Amino acid sequence: MSTVAILANPASGKDIRRLVAHGSVFDNQEKVRMVRRLILGLEQAGVSRILYMPDGYDIIPRALNAIHPSIPVDAVEMPIRNSQTDTTVAAGIMETLGARCLIVLGGDGTSRAACKGTCAVPILPVSTGTNNVFPQMGEVTIAGLAAGLVACGRLPCEACCVRSCMFDILIDDRVVDMALVDAAVYDDVFLASKAVWDISKVPQLFMTRCSASSIGLSAIGGQLQAIRPEEPRGLALRLDGDPSMIVTAAIAPGLFADVPVSEVTEMTPGTVFPIDTRPGLIALDGEREVEISRTASAGIRLNTEGPLVIDVPATMALARTKGFFVNLYPYEESS
Repeated sequence: MSTVAILANPASGKDIRRLVAHGSVFDNQEKVRMVRRLILGLEQAGVSRILYMPDGYDIIPRALNAIHPSIPVDAVEMPIRNSQTDTTVAAGIMETLGARCLIVLGGDGTSRAACKGTCAVPILPVSTGTNNVFPQMGEVTIAGLAAGLVACGRLPCEACCVRSCMFDILIDDRVVDMALVDAAVYDDVFLASKAVWDISKVPQLFMTRCSASSIGLSAIGGQLQAIRPEEPRGLALRLDGDPSMIVTAAIAPGLFADVPVSEVTEMTPGTVFPIDTRPGLIALDGEREVEISRTASAGIRLNTEGPLVIDVPATMALARTKGFFVNLYPYEESS
């Protein structure tokens, strides 16, 4: 049985960066419409069952009000706390129940929460958040089709997925958390609203990937280097000390910052980069998550065994070469 899981975060796209920057609000009704299209794409690909994470807004039940798929769409039984813990717990449950793919609707933070639950199941992150570096932009009908082809085994996972790097977050030599895109040291002791927008409080910044077309903290590194998610290297920046350059980057939607950079270092897998700020915080994929006590030893390590991410264009290109969606009319020679 080919099972696909849908994890839709009703809180994504609504954080405080809507106030301090100029991001658009991604309303839940649009997520409902997106889920409808996802389900229809999965059905067309041949998926036999869809599981979903329940949520306070009932995104998937509302989506099913307007469509009638021929395959079962079932909620998993789990407690709902209306936090990102729901996504982490749901991802682990989906793996146990045999899901062959996780489709995650959210931003970088939601994708990270899902990968904390499991990195063993291929993930298709769909962009509905604030800073969307890890999730993919594109039409979800096609995303559902691609995810379904992989989940059904009609196309090989190794040809359709990319293994992304991630960061291990270490406190006293113990892994306590992870990040998919960036980890920023934050010179503060309050988690507060979690989102990071005051770059003057960031003395160190680490990135698993860099692109000049990105938004968020990784956009700073993106103006210096290009690093693909699957490349076994990362980038570490020092933003304190005497600057050797000023980098202008869009650190949030509509919000630019001139960032002083004093040191640029390439990260190799397995090397631990120490964090000097104590006490302080570590923001993971744009959100303050990990507290560093005054006596703790903290560090960041690049890990090449991150999640398997479905590449939608590559998957659909392979489906085209195999002629999955082309049926030729029989040709009869005239007598």
